[in-house]
Amino acid sequence: MNATATPGGFETVKSGFVALVGRPNAGKSTLVNAVVGSKVAITSDTPQTTRHRLRAIVDTDEAQVVLVDTPGLHKPHDALGEELNRSSLMALSDVDVACLVIDAAAPVGAGDRWVAQHVAASSAPVKVLVLTKADLADQARVERQLAIAGGLADFDDVVVVSALDGFNVDGFLATVTRQLPDGPRYFPRDMDTDQPLEVMVAEFIREKVLLATRDEVPHAVGVAIEELEFDRKSDLTRITATIFVERDSQKGIIVGKAGAMIKRIGTEARTDLERLLGGRVYLDLLVKVKRDWRRDSTQIRRFGYGEGL
Repeated sequence: MNATATPGGFETVKSGFVALVGRPNAGKSTLVNAVVGSKVAITSDTPQTTRHRLRAIVDTDEAQVVLVDTPGLHKPHDALGEELNRSSLMALSDVDVACLVIDAAAPVGAGDRWVAQHVAASSAPVKVLVLTKADLADQARVERQLAIAGGLADFDDVVVVSALDGFNVDGFLATVTRQLPDGPRYFPRDMDTDQPLEVMVAEFIREKVLLATRDEVPHAVGVAIEELEFDRKSDLTRITATIFVERDSQKGIIVGKAGAMIKRIGTEARTDLERLLGGRVYLDLLVKVKRDWRRDSTQIRRFGYGEGL
């Protein structure tokens, strides 16, 4: 389909919202980045990496596809987990296509069935099964996964992809695009995501903490941006951010011996931030303890993890 103009002068294309929901580490964010063609969502092998419901925009001459990336649905153990689940499930309430995302290399379990029930019960007019990480499974495994996952709901379409090596990423985009109705472009054509800049900066920093640390530390990390200012005279963006954890021992891990870990995190984060902002960045990282913040709804909302924020 080619774009057309309505009598009122508005351009009409294939357009709409496509939600990606699934268990933690199903590959939703990696797929979003691959489809957009740039890094808009952070990724790691740590559960609960995604904490924001993010909209990523894919714009072509014929279509505008708004991908809604969501936190992985899981059994919550604190107020943060409950908020993340609520955010994911709400994403299903007003989209044109609901995609159930399942890892091709992981057994389909009770959690996947629970997510599938919500997809099936959603008001989305189109349901699509997306099997990710096909590079980690042989053909026989993929076929078994399709047979099992395909029975979880009444799907209108099925797609197998590997976002890491680019296998069938274009096929995924084509599949969801043809399921969209005719409509307007909801976002400007040069916009990749609707995430506020402060949120993206905080998330890029948190990603580097996740990649640098293990065990319980990643789950206890929240990042708040204290200052984000562009200095025209020096052509430099100055950023001050605070990394919050819940225990003194976690602070010690992030700071590291003689500050080595926090220096590494800052160096790696600055590389991504300079790419994001298109210029030099001065990054100042602080580490503070906020005990049990994941159980504190006020603190959760301070980090922007929740609805209406």
